[in-house]
Amino acid sequence: MPIVAVDDTDSRTDGMCTTYVATRLAERLEAAGGTVVRRLLVRLNPAVKHKTRGNAAVALHVTDVSARAAFDLACETVHRFSVVADERTSPGVVVADLAVHSSDGPPIPDAVASFARRALRERLTVEEATTLADAHGFLHAAVGDVRSHPGRGRIGAVAAVGAPAAFDAWTVEHISYREFDRCGTRRDVDADSVFAAAEMGYPTVWDTVDRGTGEVVCVPNAPGPILHGIRGDDAAACRSVAAAIRSEPVDRTATFHTNQGTDAHLEAGRIGDLRDGAGFKIDVVVAGAPETKRGGHVHLTLGPPGSGIPDRDGLNETRQGGPTSDPADGLRCVAFKPTGRFRDHVRALRPGDRVTVCGECELRPVAGSTAPRETLKLEKFAVRELMRTVPSTPTCPGCDRRMSSAGRDQGYRCRDCDTAAPGRVDRPIDRSLELGWYEVPPAARRHIAKPLIRGGFDAPTHPER
Repeated sequence: MPIVAVDDTDSRTDGMCTTYVATRLAERLEAAGGTVVRRLLVRLNPAVKHKTRGNAAVALHVTDVSARAAFDLACETVHRFSVVADERTSPGVVVADLAVHSSDGPPIPDAVASFARRALRERLTVEEATTLADAHGFLHAAVGDVRSHPGRGRIGAVAAVGAPAAFDAWTVEHISYREFDRCGTRRDVDADSVFAAAEMGYPTVWDTVDRGTGEVVCVPNAPGPILHGIRGDDAAACRSVAAAIRSEPVDRTATFHTNQGTDAHLEAGRIGDLRDGAGFKIDVVVAGAPETKRGGHVHLTLGPPGSGIPDRDGLNETRQGGPTSDPADGLRCVAFKPTGRFRDHVRALRPGDRVTVCGECELRPVAGSTAPRETLKLEKFAVRELMRTVPSTPTCPGCDRRMSSAGRDQGYRCRDCDTAAPGRVDRPIDRSLELGWYEVPPAARRHIAKPLIRGGFDAPTHPER
């Protein structure tokens, strides 16, 4: 079974879409006598600098056509529809004659599956992709002027070939395309019908709209051929939601199986051992109070599990039994302004809270240090344990006034009544957070991030709609 994969056909400024190129290719393959039995939309590392918004490659699983014929059609189609005039666009084609779900041909090699997993968590090179493709006899090509287009899309295309063996979790996206000559013009989609359709399909169909901001999430802003894309767990449900949307004419549609909405980019990590441009899930303790900084971004410093939270009254005491830690030495997390109301949940965290954080790591240089600072761009977090009390200066039982410090390591004393207390007391505090998972809203969610409404999490969830 030929697996025909393409990537990097679109442009940040001029639009196009790799799924559209693949859809036109599927039509040509079927016109040539082939049958497209499955379409994969494979999301790759969201931290890659040269990506367009979604960083997706596409693979078509085809029968009744030879690998060579499929390759020739793919190269021709990609050249016809890719934005090769953009020097940052670097299309690539890979065709592998492999078995996906049957014994009809060799299975996907383990090395190719491993490459697909790495492509979601690392930054790979064209040389790695082409060496692997050559080693397994895949047909591959850079499309366009190879002097300015080295075929970087072959990285994603090889990953798309290996995706069925690399990922266990799959969702669906049903994409409706507009008439091609409308590309670059404002899309005519009735927002009220989108919200009604989204309500009809929820929760099987998700991230269609953002009810908090009133934004229609399924309609892109980029100047490409997509009219709207409906994501969910069931293909029929996605198609039903799409059919209920009132809009300008739909030119053609395609349904893709995809690894988006699965958190496939996240791996377990530890503070001090994170890689730049990779996604991690890390157990931590809040080490400093959240700060809202210029631009509206919320910053939070975290420490490893078991680390103590410094006393703020200068008594050098620690809480939770751990060593005193300097928040400046911990993991920095950021909830950016576009994450909207999610920032309120981050602001509600307090030193001593035990949480699990998820997001993309960026290593940033620190003046005077050879070690870079680890910064995590927050996508979601789980509250594991909340601090329910805060250490407070004791109140005099005689006059009901706050006591004063009697000196270092000498406790507290009431200046009026001369009563004493050995140390601070715990005062209960109200918390707006509950135990469980919190996430960014649909309008700010990355394609690959798993919405809480899909379930399967290890604690209660507080989904955003």
